[in-house]
Amino acid sequence: MSIRMVAQELYRLLQEVEKIEKQFKSAPPEEHEEIKDRLRKIKAERNRIRAALEGRIDRQSKHHIR
Repeated sequence: MSIRMVAQELYRLLQEVEKIEKQFKSAPPEEHEEIKDRLRKIKAERNRIRAALEGRIDRQSKHHIR
């Protein structure tokens, strides 16, 4: 996957986290656990994609320095 595609996926996940956080704030208390679980999962995916993107950028910048 190219850096651009990874960055686009990261952006999509950031938007999704924001959307779920808004849902959590306006949801009734009985839905909080379900929403918190979805939020936990999407944040984990966001963090994984962010780390992959940072790793690709680091590798590419090291490669260009040589």
